[in-house]
Amino acid sequence: MSTLLGIDEPPRPLPPKGYALWALGFRPFYLFAAVFSALSIALWALQFSGLIPLPYLRGPVWHAHEMLFGYTLAIIVGFLFTAGQNWTGQPTPKGGTLAALVALWLAGRVMVLTPWGVAAALVNVAFPLAAAAGIARPLIAAQNKRNYFFIGMLVLMALAQAVVHAVQLGWLTLPTTIGLQFGLDIVLFIMAVMGGRVIPMFTNNGVPGTQAVRQPHVEKLVLGSVLTLLAADAVGLRGWWLLPLLLVGTVAHGARLWLWQPWRTTRTPLVWVLHAAYAWIPLHLLLRAGAEVDLLVASTATHALTAGAIGTLTLGMMTRTARGHTAQPLRADRWDTMAYTAVLAAAAVRVFVPLGAPSAVAGAALTSGLLWSAAFVIYAWRYAPLLIRPRADGRPG
Repeated sequence: MSTLLGIDEPPRPLPPKGYALWALGFRPFYLFAAVFSALSIALWALQFSGLIPLPYLRGPVWHAHEMLFGYTLAIIVGFLFTAGQNWTGQPTPKGGTLAALVALWLAGRVMVLTPWGVAAALVNVAFPLAAAAGIARPLIAAQNKRNYFFIGMLVLMALAQAVVHAVQLGWLTLPTTIGLQFGLDIVLFIMAVMGGRVIPMFTNNGVPGTQAVRQPHVEKLVLGSVLTLLAADAVGLRGWWLLPLLLVGTVAHGARLWLWQPWRTTRTPLVWVLHAAYAWIPLHLLLRAGAEVDLLVASTATHALTAGAIGTLTLGMMTRTARGHTAQPLRADRWDTMAYTAVLAAAAVRVFVPLGAPSAVAGAALTSGLLWSAAFVIYAWRYAPLLIRPRADGRPG
């Protein structure tokens, strides 16, 4: 009919062709980390609940290790390799170099399942050090001093991981959780820094009329409290001595979030997910204060940080980064919203059910694990085509 009337419909743009998985850091690390996270959590939840006959991991320490130094560290590296190129105008690892780093990360995920503890330690410690070298080159070349601290954070993650392995191998006589807690504090600091930079900006850009602000004294108190907590955990300070610090941190992070006006973002999922993620940080600090004075089980506070803050913030940034760097609309669709809802529900079940019914912890872990896995299966399924294809606008990256 359009031909008869002399009206031609404009041709639909063809989907980009080719293979771009190794074009920029976010592509392989987001994809492989999402798949790994979905599988690892599902298997651990089944093991923890006693529903599989053979163990997947050798206990809670290794579950924590894999989610912190496996999943979370991969997302951080993918983000840094992507943002670092924007910050500096210098290339970050790609192509064969990027593929080798991903292979090193994958080798670490395999090695922890083997009896070769020393080899597992070497491979796992090597990954953050190699990533630190990868981000150091462009930052130093561009004299981007504002972000030099990320190099140090990756080196500290290598140190934290080395402590975990050394304790498990019997080389160090320290509490089994000290390396894990040190690593979690490093990630908390990274989230505090990057959250302060991007959440107010994304809020004001994505929700017209919002006036998310940063108050210098609040910012200093937020970052100072996290750094002080990191130092306290590094020297093994525990109990009532930490209570004032944790309560100050709770108030500081809560005040910071309030200044970002989260109530204005409820109709914009790509923005509200970041606020929802950040809200878990003051909750984590408050719960940890309760745990330090023996009012709560420590794992409750830990899961508020890991399943809540880390899980939700990484998923939110993974969708935003993938959309932005593949030239897709910066708008969450219904599948993104379903994934956000699932990961938030996973965190809520894992944290709040054991608080109200301690005997239900196994069921809560299983339900939470399945919800978490569903969130990251959705991400991998929806974003894999974007992550392996070139950008829709034909630009590199």
